[in-house]
Amino acid sequence: MLTAIVLIDTEADQIPEVATQVTNLRGVSEVYSVTGKADLVAMVRVREHETLADVIADGISKVPGVVRTETLIAFRAYSNVDLEQAFALGLDD
Repeated sequence: MLTAIVLIDTEADQIPEVATQVTNLRGVSEVYSVTGKADLVAMVRVREHETLADVIADGISKVPGVVRTETLIAFRAYSNVDLEQAFALGLDD
């Protein structure tokens, strides 16, 4: 499983609408409204590297109200929670 953290800058008056649309994109597991340098943070989890372009460049970046994105690719996960097991439920290989 590949994980990307996508920082999203939006038009100021469209944060909730953008968050809702991004949440509905395949591959996006969560969207958070945050303080700091970005308006929203999206967690993208996909099985193949090529799918990241579909989700981020062809999906998130094209949502109306998105001004810019910055993508951070995770190398390793350090967690007490077994995220791989949680996200594998119900998925066919």
